[in-house]
Amino acid sequence: MQEKHLFEYAVLRVVPCVEREEFLNVGVILYCPAQGFLQTRFELKEERLRAFGGQIDLEELRERLGAFERICGGRKTGGTIGNFPIASRFRWLTATRSTVVQTSAVHPGLCTDAQETLQKLFTQLVA
Repeated sequence: MQEKHLFEYAVLRVVPCVEREEFLNVGVILYCPAQGFLQTRFELKEERLRAFGGQIDLEELRERLGAFERICGGRKTGGTIGNFPIASRFRWLTATRSTVVQTSAVHPGLCTDAQETLQKLFTQLVA
């Protein structure tokens, strides 16, 4: 039997109009300290985003989500925040903010393979 490891995750959300508090789940960020794992996966579904109305700058949105990816990657690509220890990067990425890209509350779980769990959560919560 494979050993189970504690992991934490949050859902990445696009909030086109912060004042209305409506959102679309676009990704997941997962942290598993035992496996030294911190990754995010996201996908922008333009048609669903446009259903919220208003003007959404998709290029800027991709850049913001890409920053999450780079920070997860660490040192070379993640800038100043990328130099933080992995746990601190996860906490920084999941901190409460009032912007177009937000995260849900952090949720815990147990997994044997963090990469597989990220894919499963992405499929359940985003796809």
